[in-house]
Amino acid sequence: MLGMLMAALDQTIVATALPTIVADLGDAGHQSWVVTSYLLASTIITALAGRLGDLFGRKQVFQAAIVCFVVGSALCGIAQSMVMLVGARALQGLGGGAITVTATALIGEVIPLRDRGRYQGALGAVFGVTTVIGPLLGGYFTDHLSWRWAFYVNVPISVIVFFVAAAAIPSLAARTKPIIDYTGIVFVGLGATGLTLATSWGGTTYPWESATIIGLFVGSAVALGLFVRTESRVDAPILPTRLFGSPVFSVCCVLSFVVGFAMLGALTFLPTYMQFVDGVSATTSGLRTLPMVAGMLSTSMGSGVLVGRTGRYKIFPIAGTAVMAVAFLLLSRMNPSTSALLQSLYLFILGAGIGLCMQVLVLIVQNTSSFEDLGVATSGVTFFRTIGSSFGAAIFGSLFTNFLRGRIGPAIAAS
Repeated sequence: MLGMLMAALDQTIVATALPTIVADLGDAGHQSWVVTSYLLASTIITALAGRLGDLFGRKQVFQAAIVCFVVGSALCGIAQSMVMLVGARALQGLGGGAITVTATALIGEVIPLRDRGRYQGALGAVFGVTTVIGPLLGGYFTDHLSWRWAFYVNVPISVIVFFVAAAAIPSLAARTKPIIDYTGIVFVGLGATGLTLATSWGGTTYPWESATIIGLFVGSAVALGLFVRTESRVDAPILPTRLFGSPVFSVCCVLSFVVGFAMLGALTFLPTYMQFVDGVSATTSGLRTLPMVAGMLSTSMGSGVLVGRTGRYKIFPIAGTAVMAVAFLLLSRMNPSTSALLQSLYLFILGAGIGLCMQVLVLIVQNTSSFEDLGVATSGVTFFRTIGSSFGAAIFGSLFTNFLRGRIGPAIAAS
């Protein structure tokens, strides 16, 4: 739980600290890379961590990820330049992504089936809640201590997690002699890198129709196509293509993409909407997202308990996607006269929908996959959620920019 807390927190904790970081270190041109480098490294390792756990043992991979994360956090805290910070964030992202996948897979490996829903629900609640409150904590550290404490805080927690993991996690031996698919690693790395950069840069650093963005999308498609071809031919693939022969796995991957899209897309731009339209401060806009936390917490924990008691889980992703659709319909109808109470209600509904889906999808994949495929199946569904997060932030950002561009001129003229 603590490992997941740290990994999820560091996805968003720097959001409110970025202006202060730039003022301190300079080099504003690399500002976006403080976020992008973490996301990029995390996306790549997400696709690999499940197979690495199968090959070398999940306890060993989890502890290695903790070491990587704590070293990256310490380097972020002592960074004296933006380039050093970006590099340290990438190292931190490698650790954080591996922690997320391995912690989720560990539950499937060591927790009995009847209790798995409860634990996955708790893990999902931790992930969702810390993702939302990250900007609040980042703002608090920046205002009252230093932006560096947004990274230093990870060091003592990581040390505790490492030694607790050493004592508490059973050391299960790897089932086969390690065979590493290096070609698959290269192709999935190239594909994930291209998609992440294209969605991060599109509409901001470069226009969507620019040769750079189009080239990144085309290059990613080619790399992922070669990845699929490679995986169908090697003995120990990173992500076996046979998994996609299961309709259950394929649907869960699609829905995980939707969950990631909805969660990070909303979290990225709803606070901005509140600041621009309602005229509230950054801290207040962050506080107004807390109802989303409450919704996520209640349904993620509740769905996990119900799955554990009944053994039935089909209804939860169906209900969750329907609730998310209703929430986005309500959010799309907000205007300057929408009260804070209604905004809170809409965000609670959105959080409830996300909570119903997020970890139940992982649970479904784990319960319907063979034990040998537990790690790679968990990696697969988590990888699609991460890619969905990238697309959500990019597409919401593009819509926001285009809408603002069309409205800001008339609004200024009218004022």
